[in-house]
Amino acid sequence: MIERTRIADLAALPDGPVTVGGWVETVRDQKKVQFVVLRDETGAVQLVNPAVRAVDDDADDSARAALTTTETISGLAHGTFLVAQGTLKHDERVKLGGIEVKIDRLDVVTAALPETPIADDSSLDKRLDWRFLDLRNRKQNLVFRIQTTLEHAFRTYWVERDFIEIHTPKLMASASESRAELFELPYFDTTAYLAQSPQNFKQMAQPAGFGAVFEIADAFRADPSFTSRHATEFTSVDAEMSWVESHEDVMAMHEELLVAGITAVQAKYGVEISEVFGFELQVPTAPFPRIPLAEARRIVAEGGYDIPRADGDLDPEGERRISAYAKEQFGSDFVFVTDYDATIRPYYHMRHEDDPTLTKSYDLIYNGTEISTGAQREHRVDVLTQQAVEKGLDPAELEWYLDFFRYGVPPHGGFGMGLARVLMLMLGQSSIREVTYLFRGPTRLLP
Repeated sequence: MIERTRIADLAALPDGPVTVGGWVETVRDQKKVQFVVLRDETGAVQLVNPAVRAVDDDADDSARAALTTTETISGLAHGTFLVAQGTLKHDERVKLGGIEVKIDRLDVVTAALPETPIADDSSLDKRLDWRFLDLRNRKQNLVFRIQTTLEHAFRTYWVERDFIEIHTPKLMASASESRAELFELPYFDTTAYLAQSPQNFKQMAQPAGFGAVFEIADAFRADPSFTSRHATEFTSVDAEMSWVESHEDVMAMHEELLVAGITAVQAKYGVEISEVFGFELQVPTAPFPRIPLAEARRIVAEGGYDIPRADGDLDPEGERRISAYAKEQFGSDFVFVTDYDATIRPYYHMRHEDDPTLTKSYDLIYNGTEISTGAQREHRVDVLTQQAVEKGLDPAELEWYLDFFRYGVPPHGGFGMGLARVLMLMLGQSSIREVTYLFRGPTRLLP
C-alpha cells in the first residue's frame, strides 16, 4: 500500500510531516504563493507552495527543485492525480478545515487532460456519459457512503433477528412476475430470462425451513420507461418470513427496518447531509400510517384529483397526494397503502377471508413515491392454483413453483423494495440516476 494520510484524518494529527495524495480540484497561482486544493476519497485539503519564479545560474539543487515545483503547479490541470509530501500546519484562518500542508515535494502520478469534459452545470445525461468524473465530487461520494451505511444497517437488523441471507439465481427458466417485462437470452439449447425479482426463490426458502430470509441484489425489468424512478437493472432489497398472521406482520418488520437504516445514516452522516444537501435528515417514527386503498382513492378524489387508471391503482400524482395527506395528518414521510384489489395484484397474494376481492397486501410510499410492494402470500396450494387460473395462467406452467406448497409450508409474507428509490427520496434527488452507481435504462448501456 502507498503510505499516505487520508485527508479526513489530518485534522486529528499534530503539526509535522505528512504525505497526502489525491486529485487536483483547484489551483490558485498567485505571484508569490500557490494554493492547490487536493481531494481524496475522504475530503479536501489546501496545499501551499511559496512560488519561486526564477533562479540564478549558480543556484543550488534545493532552489532548482523549488522552481520545478512552482512550474509543475502552474501547469496542473483539474483532475490531475498527485502525491505531495509536506508539513501539516493547523491554522484557524484557513477556511478549508483549519489546516493546510506546506509542500516539500510534489509528484504527479497521472496528469489529466487540460479540458474537462463535464462541468457543474452539465446535463445529467452528459454527466452520466462521464460518470467516473461525475462521481469524484463530494456530493456523489457521500451518496455511496450513505448507501453503504444504509445497506449495512439493513443487514444488521436482519442478522440480529436470525434472518438468513440468500443469493438467488438471476437466470430463470420462466417469468417471476410479468412476461411483458422480461429480458430473454439464448441459454444453450433453450431460452433463459433475467430475473425480475427473487420472489419465487425467497418463497422457496419457507418450505425449506429457513424461517426468514433476505437478499440485496440486482433485478431486471424490460420496461421501456424513461421516468425518474425506473431502470432496466436495479438493486432490489427483498425479505420473506414465515409465521406471519397477516400483512400487518410484514409491515411491522418493514417499518422497523427502515427506521433502523435511516437512524444509522443520520447518526453517521447527518451533519454532512445538512452541509451538502441542505436539509436535516429526519428519522421516521414507527408505526407508519396505514390507509386502505379504497380510502386513499376517496381522499385523493375529495382533494380534487381523479385517478385516471382504469384498474383504480394510484398513479404517481395519486401517490404524491396521499403522501401529502399522510404528512399533513400524521406528520409522516411514509405511508402504507393497504388492501389492494385482487384484480390489480398477483395471483400469489393472499386474499381477505371476509372479502376475497381484496388482498392482504400493501404499497409503501415515501415522500410521494412508491418504493415497495409487500404482502402475505397464499400458501394453500388449492387456493393458489385457483387464483392463478382466475388470472388466466396455466397451472401446468407453474408446476415447479406450485410444488413448493405441496409438502408443508408455513404462512409467510415479504416485500421487495427499490434501493435507489429509497436513496433518491431520502436525499431529495430528482432521479434515481443521481444515486445509481452506473445507471441502466432503455437507451443506456455505457459506461
